[in-house]
Amino acid sequence: MLAESDYNLNDMNTSKKRVVVGMSGGVDSSVSAWLLKEQGYEVIGLFMKNWEDDDDSEYCSTRQDWLDAASVADVVGVDIEAVNFAAEYKDRVFADFLKEYSAGRTPNPDVLCNAEIKFKAFLDHAMSLGADHIATGHYARVRHVGDRFELLKALDHTKDQSYFLHRLNQAQLSHTLFPLGEINKTEVRRIALELGLPNATKKDSTGICFIGERPFREFLNRYLPTQPGPILTEAGKKVGEHHGLSFYTLGQRKGLGIGGIKGHQHPDGTGPVWYVARKDMATNTLYVVEGHDHPWLLSEQLKAEQVSWVSGRAPSAGQFAAKTRYRQQDSVCQLLPGGDIEGFGLSFVQPQWAVTPGQSAVLYDGDVCLGGGIIA
Repeated sequence: MLAESDYNLNDMNTSKKRVVVGMSGGVDSSVSAWLLKEQGYEVIGLFMKNWEDDDDSEYCSTRQDWLDAASVADVVGVDIEAVNFAAEYKDRVFADFLKEYSAGRTPNPDVLCNAEIKFKAFLDHAMSLGADHIATGHYARVRHVGDRFELLKALDHTKDQSYFLHRLNQAQLSHTLFPLGEINKTEVRRIALELGLPNATKKDSTGICFIGERPFREFLNRYLPTQPGPILTEAGKKVGEHHGLSFYTLGQRKGLGIGGIKGHQHPDGTGPVWYVARKDMATNTLYVVEGHDHPWLLSEQLKAEQVSWVSGRAPSAGQFAAKTRYRQQDSVCQLLPGGDIEGFGLSFVQPQWAVTPGQSAVLYDGDVCLGGGIIA
């Protein structure tokens, strides 16, 4: 049986402390709400509606998610309310998302969504409800050291989401709990099944933060003009037409429409595998290269801007580890001298694959997430 003592988040007295939990209708936030209630917190659920365009389409599941969240709240025994942050999302996240794509970069809306919506608009609303803390179903940890708060990786490194949370600051972390930080995903599913939660076997959501799983090119087409142009090899040979540079990202190999190019067949009759390697915005040209390890796809250094350090100040130059995309192993790097709150440079021991402008470079010291910036 599940017992309160099995899942102590911290040692402080939790009785009568009010926690507002972001409940999305998914299993992670649902189990988070239960864990907090078991530990004696006064728990209030909050369901965020942050997208209204075409919300009746097959790709937006807001109504079903709300029904799931409300059903879970009933089982767990907590009150829940819905709040609409669609205007804030459009102004603070989506406008930036479109601006970045228009400039040929590939933004990560989940990073901005966490900083601007889940831990700003949501946090402000929770505080207005008299909350002491907010909590989410993210896989990460917060550690209080002296007068500072550290953001740590989750113990389940396969689910760790600190990469998406690296822009959180001291004020935000001081009010944040991550109940799943020390629990494996398999255990979260087991708890949900044992509790009989109605969403215990619900699939994890993917796709753009709050916008859902939809055909990406079709979605962007509604908001960005289509400007077709040439696809060239490194030698300058035209091998196809692209639909608009905004619709492609570095390292992409699917959806290029240049499969069997005459004169490029291998001796065994198979065609080459092409990867997007460069975008030339001035000439509206997309460059592709053959092979995963082509030099154009490898970078030994990067520069980052729009920097956010968790502690509020830049670490000293030296050896750290970094991720340049979410689903990758930490890579040993040097934080170069001269970096500050405006920008920083990284030099890697091993060349990094498809370092993509617009994505986040996130710096780590062991399990501690130090912060990061947008790859320039």
